[in-house]
Amino acid sequence: MSQTSQNPIRVLLIDDHQSFLWGMIKLIESDSANMKVMGTASDIAEALAILEREQPDVILLDIDLNGVNSLDSMPLLRNATGAMVLILTGMRDAETHERAVLAGARGVVQKEVSAEMILKAIRKVHEGEIWLDRLTTGRIFSKLLDHSTNQVSPEAAKIASVTSREREIINVMVNQGHSTNKQIAAHMNISEHTLRNHLSSIYSKLEVENRLELVMYAVKHHISDGNSF
Repeated sequence: MSQTSQNPIRVLLIDDHQSFLWGMIKLIESDSANMKVMGTASDIAEALAILEREQPDVILLDIDLNGVNSLDSMPLLRNATGAMVLILTGMRDAETHERAVLAGARGVVQKEVSAEMILKAIRKVHEGEIWLDRLTTGRIFSKLLDHSTNQVSPEAAKIASVTSREREIINVMVNQGHSTNKQIAAHMNISEHTLRNHLSSIYSKLEVENRLELVMYAVKHHISDGNSF
């Protein structure tokens, strides 16, 4: 659902470069009908002080803050807010991107991408979707598979409650993780409304909160049909 001027996405910017912060403020202001900057911080301490007073919807977080790796502070951010964290970085290191997602970030976007792509990433992460390139997604899934076992899981009862149709949806999510809900619904020849109903049921049964957690859960517990794993 798109935002309105009465209910814009509230964004907290965390970056140690003032010129970049200024540019991001101007960019988000250009889409003021849908989102607004509710605060800026140059380090985690400043961000936590803001989070004591305000609750953003999305946090745009740079990884390198004056030589300090902000990913070390992800547990502090997650304890302080329920906001979605989107990493906005100039770093290209794939392992760092993986670490960010496994620490709780909902996506990673490069600073050099287009302005429209950054705004789109903010919107999609706010909607509960993941924002990752296919290579990073594949590497994360591979790591999860490497640590999985064939032992009987205490999750078996939850997994058994998933219907065959819901398994089909999970299968599509796993194989087309970067697709939108609209694209997935079209692929399955169902309406977006029907897809959202199915997802709500799946989230409830598996006790996950969003698409990223669903896909990671599906990979870990081998729920997907076919040869996805």
